[in-house]
Amino acid sequence: MTMLAVFRSRSQSIEFASALKREGVPAQSVSTPKDAGVGCGISVRFEENFFPRVKSVLQKKLYSSFSGFMRGEGGRFRYLSAK
Repeated sequence: MTMLAVFRSRSQSIEFASALKREGVPAQSVSTPKDAGVGCGISVRFEENFFPRVKSVLQKKLYSSFSGFMRGEGGRFRYLSAK
């Protein structure tokens, strides 16, 4: 399943995508969907099976503009519940 890491900053989103690629995670910068509610932005798309590694990379650096993770469901993206 496709997931997104949503950012309010284009530069932090692009830097995060590069960091994921350095860690061997296939990732791609994409337009943030309207469902995210953060305006025009760039998100990082990746497959759910890489989610643990993605979270690990995210925790290594402070990304002040990180808005959350979204999962593709039925043609739309929804934020994951905070647990």
